[in-house]
Amino acid sequence: MADFHQNGNITTLHNLRTRSVEELTADLQNFAQTRKMSLILPCLYSELETDAMPRILDELSKVPYLHRIIIGLDRADADQYRHAKEFFKGLNQNHIVIWNDSPRMKALGNKLVSMGLAPSEPGKGQNVWTSIGYLIGCQDSAVVAIHDCDILTYTNELLARLIYPVANVNFPYQLAKGYYARVGQDRLNGRVSRLLVSPLLIALKKVIGDRDYLDYLRSFRYPLSGEFAMRTTMLPDLRIPSDWGLEIGILSEAWRNLAPQAVCQVEIADQYDHKHQVLSEDDANAGLSRMSTDICKAVFRKLAADGTVFTPNVFRTLKATYYRRALDLMEAYYNDAKMNGLSIDRHQEERAIELFAENIMRAGQLFLDNPNDTPFIPTWNRIHSADPDFLADLHSAAAADEAEYV
Repeated sequence: MADFHQNGNITTLHNLRTRSVEELTADLQNFAQTRKMSLILPCLYSELETDAMPRILDELSKVPYLHRIIIGLDRADADQYRHAKEFFKGLNQNHIVIWNDSPRMKALGNKLVSMGLAPSEPGKGQNVWTSIGYLIGCQDSAVVAIHDCDILTYTNELLARLIYPVANVNFPYQLAKGYYARVGQDRLNGRVSRLLVSPLLIALKKVIGDRDYLDYLRSFRYPLSGEFAMRTTMLPDLRIPSDWGLEIGILSEAWRNLAPQAVCQVEIADQYDHKHQVLSEDDANAGLSRMSTDICKAVFRKLAADGTVFTPNVFRTLKATYYRRALDLMEAYYNDAKMNGLSIDRHQEERAIELFAENIMRAGQLFLDNPNDTPFIPTWNRIHSADPDFLADLHSAAAADEAEYV
């Protein structure tokens, strides 16, 4: 049975194994009478060919409380888009597949470029941002959930537990962040969260001193999870990062815009396994190497925005402090894994720590060298202010693609 510990910064909603998914679903059906709920699935076409996606589709087909599902489809040609539409026909809910690479969508992207408002790079951040824009244009949902499409252990209980805190009319939460144990195939996973984010936040507190923001981030048991639920009133002013800092960026937006009482984390799965990124030691622009750099930059940017002054000496000290704290945590995780009969490779863990330490310095240098860097995609309120017809054009493009490519 899970613990019931509260950290005092944000509310933690545990799974005490005392309610069935059927009971949660019944409640959600009642909530849906006054709060319509939608789901955003940011998806690569390649994920349709994995073992995870058919399972997710089968589980979602059992969900009665969703009003709409929006699938943002990346890296697909016309035939693949047609196949994706056929693939998702099994969903029982109102749904749409937004083909982000269609000529119409690219034309809209070029329009944003001409206005100086285009996302800086393609990827999950842009996918989520586009899907959010489509949902804002629908003007009919009070709650939205977002989760990844590579979850091998997916059940519809994950969605029910994720969306419940925000959908419940008697709860005050405007954002819920999912957490779980990253355990799969008898291994302890989650290297970036365990070996980068946790020791980095500890090291930052040691080097730059107490910051409420650091305590806030440290309150999340799995800050890098891709599972969120939000009230849709947050969406027009939400700043979405375009890089791998998406999850940290959304948490930072909640810190900026919401009171702590409006944020919670919720246990959504006993175990969670999805595809694993390679470490990519030889390519700083790929895999966990790129991810770790982007995450560090996201944290540094937020701290700088709150008044922290960073210098090369600060980053050098931070690297050394991080390295020692990461090795200490690695030992704790090793013992935890062994006690639970899980495999863990000390050599690979330490290689990851060494790469992350180098990338703390790399991220710091990139931060110092690019003081005017603006990694956030413009908010939808800003897009609407610059072009009041853009959301309608986005809807029209998605509908035209759906009608043409049959």
